[in-house]
Amino acid sequence: MSSVVILGLARQGKALARFFVERGRRVTVSDRRAAETLAADRAELAGLPIRYVTGGHPLSLLDDCDLLCLSGGVPADLPLVQEARRRGIPLSNDAQEFLRRCPAPVVGITGSAGKTTTTSLVGEMLREAGFTTWVGGNIGNPLIADLADICPQDRVVMELSSFQLEIMDVSPGIAGVLNITPNHLDRHKTMAAYIAAKTHIVAHQGAEDVAVLGYDEPHARALAAQTAARIRYFSGAVKVEEGAFLREETLLLRRDGRETAVCRRSDIRLRGFHNVLNVLAACVLAASAGVAAESLRSAIVGFAGVEHRLEVVRRWRDILWVNDSIATAPERVLAALDSFEEPLVLLAGGRDKDLPWEEFARRVVGRARLLIVFGEAQELIAGHVERAWAQNRAGALEEIVAAGTLEQAVEETARRARPGEVVLLSPGGASFDAFRDFAARGECFRELVVGLSAP
Repeated sequence: MSSVVILGLARQGKALARFFVERGRRVTVSDRRAAETLAADRAELAGLPIRYVTGGHPLSLLDDCDLLCLSGGVPADLPLVQEARRRGIPLSNDAQEFLRRCPAPVVGITGSAGKTTTTSLVGEMLREAGFTTWVGGNIGNPLIADLADICPQDRVVMELSSFQLEIMDVSPGIAGVLNITPNHLDRHKTMAAYIAAKTHIVAHQGAEDVAVLGYDEPHARALAAQTAARIRYFSGAVKVEEGAFLREETLLLRRDGRETAVCRRSDIRLRGFHNVLNVLAACVLAASAGVAAESLRSAIVGFAGVEHRLEVVRRWRDILWVNDSIATAPERVLAALDSFEEPLVLLAGGRDKDLPWEEFARRVVGRARLLIVFGEAQELIAGHVERAWAQNRAGALEEIVAAGTLEQAVEETARRARPGEVVLLSPGGASFDAFRDFAARGECFRELVVGLSAP
């Protein structure tokens, strides 16, 4: 009986463990956390013949190992992983194991920003066209748990992160790269390594496959040279020969020299030009998977977005409170700032990912009336903004407030925000200094805002 070692007992690790046990493999799960903190996770796998190693990843795990699988949060440069490579033990993860076996066409989507919105919208477009559709991967449930129920005539939409992609040697038949801007450099160390990880979504495609690339973003566009697939672009600035683009106020799909109007820009319910680009990308991806223009438009008109992405929480005392907890990089905050015309109070913080903050700081000084910082990176963020503020006292910024925690940030905001303003939680940092993930942070913000006393 072959042996599989899985690193990390989180969402992906649990799905992989169940998958391999059901297929008769001998499974060991190793997690750095202490045994007592894993009780709830282990309870979900109760009754399955799984060996657990907790508190670390000893090299002895490899002594009887035929396959080493990494959960998304497990770095690929761990000593154990490096030793596995030295011994020639193959590496994998839930996304790769799923792609190797999935009987249905797969649309895979990655990008530094916008991939969850685009993945969700492509799923709606496919459902609107009548396909039984499975959406997951880096969002929702790991799709490997649904593998037995997926039929050849179905459609699958996968969000793929750089963490998953960096060890993969298989690509989806339809792959989308929205953009590649600085993100997760605390994990990948260099921009070149981050780009290399993203490249794997198209690098293993064949001549019959399709790569959909963001034409307006240089790193995404450059991936055309890294794939054997047919190239289709999306653009908000120029006409493309194959793909989708914006002409004045109309979104157009172009295939084989023919242009088809999909919808008007005003039909999009999502705020911000970055979401126009996301919709254009979704149009090309869904059309490549067999969706007609009528179904594309119907899905766009009905799509109100997803949680924690410029999500309106409440209007309180004539102040609009918006949850953009998904903004875990400074670059993402810039798009959020551009999505509103009203005066802004910005809540920023969390954990830094070794990303550049200079442009963020300049834009905050020019756009936000009040900046409230919280979490582990609050001093770092405040320092960058103070330096930019010293160079531009004519901007919109009036004050920087250090609040400590998110709870304290909301309290300070409730005291200082003015009628007619937008309060925007768009942190720019990761959530792991205080929360399980960005969704937990967004849910906390939502609860705090809903709990504010009635006017």
